[in-house]
Amino acid sequence: MTSSSVTPVLVLGGTGKTGRRVAAALTRAGFTPKIASRSGEVRFDWHSDTTWGPALEGVRAVYVVDSQGPDAPAEVAAFAEAARASGVERLVLLSARTWGELGGETLATERAVKDSGLDWTILRPAWFNQNFAEEAWYTVPFSEGELRIPAGKGREPFIDLEDLADVAVAALTEDGHTGETYVLSGPEALTFDDVVAAVSASTGRPLAYTPISREQYIEEQEARGYPPAFGEVLGDLFQHISADGSAELSDGVRRAIGREPKPFSDYVSRTDFGAVLDGKSV
Repeated sequence: MTSSSVTPVLVLGGTGKTGRRVAAALTRAGFTPKIASRSGEVRFDWHSDTTWGPALEGVRAVYVVDSQGPDAPAEVAAFAEAARASGVERLVLLSARTWGELGGETLATERAVKDSGLDWTILRPAWFNQNFAEEAWYTVPFSEGELRIPAGKGREPFIDLEDLADVAVAALTEDGHTGETYVLSGPEALTFDDVVAAVSASTGRPLAYTPISREQYIEEQEARGYPPAFGEVLGDLFQHISADGSAELSDGVRRAIGREPKPFSDYVSRTDFGAVLDGKSV
């Protein structure tokens, strides 16, 4: 496939955080993305396999964002079978760097893609820069002036989703990426003190980071109206960061597209964090 191809590339979760950026990057590269979502023009629902065939029609490559649920491995395996029958040649799966570090059943969805018989590429990104402006578990505390999470002084090399999108486009449309697992990180491992200081400096407003315990975090999330399981899952992930479990830098961006990933400062400079601190969407 080349940039002159008119063959649609199917983007699952095409209106979501990563999918909309992958679709935009495909368009910039001269491709025609087929943007699928549960309520969009191209309807796709992991829990309704009758939506799969129409979405797959005429497609040769698919960016796969799974349902995140307990049935995700079986759903992806069934979808891959349907994709192969429809003429799809290539799957690019959004996984997570954390899943690769923890292993076990967290990698079952990756195995479903690898066992599909199709060309495949796995993307394992670190935590996203964009979470800080687009996820309520950051933006609400930011708007209150204090980020309280159980991450201690741990470091994370947050990845810019513009870099992830460029890697995804290369894997979807170019040769040379089949069978590759790209572990994606930014160019520096940052503490949440570093993140908060950067956002504070960009807005000229005071903003604090306070490390708290996992138990306290769960209690505070419940007080905000989240179910206990929400705080437990995020609390575990933050504690993984607190132990520097993901602090190591990765070379996936350079391996995939031949350039270094963008620094966090680049993301901050192009994001309206003033609006975030005002409690507005960006």
